[in-house]
Amino acid sequence: MIHVVHHPDYVTAAPARSNYRWGKNGAIRDLLARMGDGVAWHAPDAIGRRWLEEVHDPDYVEQVLSAAVPRDKERRIGFPVTPVVAQRAQMVPGGTWLAANLALAHGFAANTAGGSHHALAETGAGYCVFNDLAVAAVRLVEEGTTPRVLIVDVDVHQGDGTAALTAGHPGIATYSIHAERNFPVRKARSTLDVPLADGIGDDAYLETLHDTLVPLLDGFRPTLILYQGGVDPFADDRLGRLALSEEGLIRRDRAVAGWAKARGVPVVSTVGGGYGDDVMAIAARHVRVITTLAEALA
Repeated sequence: MIHVVHHPDYVTAAPARSNYRWGKNGAIRDLLARMGDGVAWHAPDAIGRRWLEEVHDPDYVEQVLSAAVPRDKERRIGFPVTPVVAQRAQMVPGGTWLAANLALAHGFAANTAGGSHHALAETGAGYCVFNDLAVAAVRLVEEGTTPRVLIVDVDVHQGDGTAALTAGHPGIATYSIHAERNFPVRKARSTLDVPLADGIGDDAYLETLHDTLVPLLDGFRPTLILYQGGVDPFADDRLGRLALSEEGLIRRDRAVAGWAKARGVPVVSTVGGGYGDDVMAIAARHVRVITTLAEALA
């Protein structure tokens, strides 16, 4: 059985002036629901303001929660922050935190949203409002739930916000394997960054993943992995620059899960990036991340 966190607030109507595919999270839910009793559903609470302010500037937190984000910040985010969007932004970090606790209890759990790795201290960016990865990781460590969290980010874009927001925290390490020439132009410094040339395919990607992530696992010895399972390294992704096949994405996720299982490390996944016009195809890739991880960690 797969433990999955979902909340109705994840699925909202698209605000005006938005190119983000807002139907993706609902499609992920619907595809997982077809598994019937194979999924145990869990609903999160909204994350408290205290934990948002542990990683984000309090003024920015107030701007979001009151739906009064300045236009320049909305442009960086990529859409207006309406009251509905603000509620969703507070719910998603609660979902990632709940999924992490479920993973610690069961070995694996998934959030059907999240992976908002571009959100910075004083602003959102790149379709990300609050950084659920950083918020959840800080809360987990600061509350003593687990001592060492490794955020493994396999999105095609660097996890700049996550790296910046957790830099220097002794209980959190960040790993980002991404297309070097892709967004964001200005990169942050993760614990370990692995920039890749455009067009890299399955075999070279997987060899690089092994040669860089495995030593970090053995050096940091995480007690939990937060997995930003972006599917935008896929060859046909609208915003990607890499060339992984569908099978390559599966091999990626199976490899990370295998290395985690061999070391007794629970894994929690978030969805991350995936872009294009076919929402159901993108949602199916995200669901395959979840089911691949669950099968490999069983």
